[in-house]
Parts: sequence; C-alpha cells; structure tokens
Amino acid sequence: MEDIKSREDIEFLIQTFYSKALKDKTIGHFFNEVVSLDLESHLPKMYDFWEMVLFDSSEYKGNPMKVHQDLNTKSAMNKTHFDVWISLFNETVDANFSGVKANHAKTRALSMATMIQIKTFNQNKG
Repeated sequence: MEDIKSREDIEFLIQTFYSKALKDKTIGHFFNEVVSLDLESHLPKMYDFWEMVLFDSSEYKGNPMKVHQDLNTKSAMNKTHFDVWISLFNETVDANFSGVKANHAKTRALSMATMIQIKTFNQNKG
C-alpha cells in the first residue's frame, strides 16, 4: 500500500469515509437528518481541509470547531459518536493507505475529535 501523496488520494479517502459515515447507525443521522448534508458543497471543503492538514496548502477557509459546536446544539454529540467517527476514519485510512501521511491523518483526526469533544462536552454541561 502507498501513502497519501496527492489531493486525488485525499478525495478518494474522504469520499470513501463519507460513504461509510452516512450509512452508519450511530453517526449517520447527523449527516442525513440533523443537517441534511449537501455532499456536493461539503466534500470540496473537506478536501481543502485535509489538503491543508497533510500538505500545508492554504485553500481551506472555515472554522471546524464552530461548525461542530453548532451541530451539537441541534443534536448533542457524545463520546460514542466520536469513537465511531475515529474508528471509521482510521479503518478507511488503514484499508487504503500506509505511511507517514496516513499516520499523520489518523493522528490529526484523533486530535481534532478530542478537541471538538472537549468543547462540545463543556457546551453540553452549560
């Protein structure tokens, strides 16, 4: 298996991940019901985000923390939701890529999920 080397690899990774996440019984409702996600506009943002994370590009413009905090106000997220998200993401990476960038993607995903979880947990307590 090869490492993540290009935007095309990122696009494949993100498309594959979302095809699983949208169908998942634990987290799928966030995408399908809570926000009725428009994949056509959402996926390019995710490609930009992960390209920024993995290749230091500057295309991504957004605030993922705010997006997830807003989502949390519509339907509270909990540890199980984040565990499933990380599991699906890591499974998708591991099934398709191997190497430094692949490992970095998994590390950054865990870091982001942890930070979002902390912020939303504090939001839920308030």
